[in-house]
Amino acid sequence: MGRLDGRVALITGAARGQGQAEAERFVAEGARVMLADMLDDRGRDVTATIGNDAVYRHLDVTSASDWASAIEAIVAHFGQIDVLVNNAAIYRLATFAETDEAAYRTTLDVNLVGPFLGMQAVVPFMRERGGSIINVSSANGLRGNGRAIAYTASKFGLRGLTKAAAIDLGPAGIRVNAIIPGTIRTDMIGYALDREPEIAATLPVRRIGEPADIAAAAVWLASDESSFVTGADIVVDGGYTA
Repeated sequence: MGRLDGRVALITGAARGQGQAEAERFVAEGARVMLADMLDDRGRDVTATIGNDAVYRHLDVTSASDWASAIEAIVAHFGQIDVLVNNAAIYRLATFAETDEAAYRTTLDVNLVGPFLGMQAVVPFMRERGGSIINVSSANGLRGNGRAIAYTASKFGLRGLTKAAAIDLGPAGIRVNAIIPGTIRTDMIGYALDREPEIAATLPVRRIGEPADIAAAAVWLASDESSFVTGADIVVDGGYTA
């Protein structure tokens, strides 16, 4: 028996990194999964390695019509949807002075508007059976980072969206929670991995995180084990924000 037997999930940003790890772990726990991304070749390759319980779909998270089509497709293919993981995000390293309006708006569109559109698209299909929405924020959504102005703003906003939606959607049996990753070994922070020993030394657990650490938290939030948890920040950061 898997912890997610019978569940169907859509995971964005699933072609690599945390999203890929989440998709692999969900299927291992008994779920059927739609991997969604814009890196189509990579996404199809990853999906093929996972097996028949996974399908791939191109998805631009900033497009309401793309979201509507993706949700309709997953329901048509698997018959239902129980879990949405809003994992897709972009990160741009820039100070306040270096951040122009276009870059700021693009980051918020992907990291904050995208999850909002996804939630709006999936909620009508979850109302009859309940569901779990998991928004992947960041430790930069708990404390400021002057080198990542737009990203920090978007991740603070995503935590607020999560809590407000949890209040509104709770009576419908839909739980909404946020995972707060710390420093995780992904392509997004590739620029910093040459300083891994130095970074790890600042953390109580003395290592940086792995995508599997985030996947484990997502499985828990998607399962019945967290049935009394909504509107929460699940911090997975090796003690960074402590």
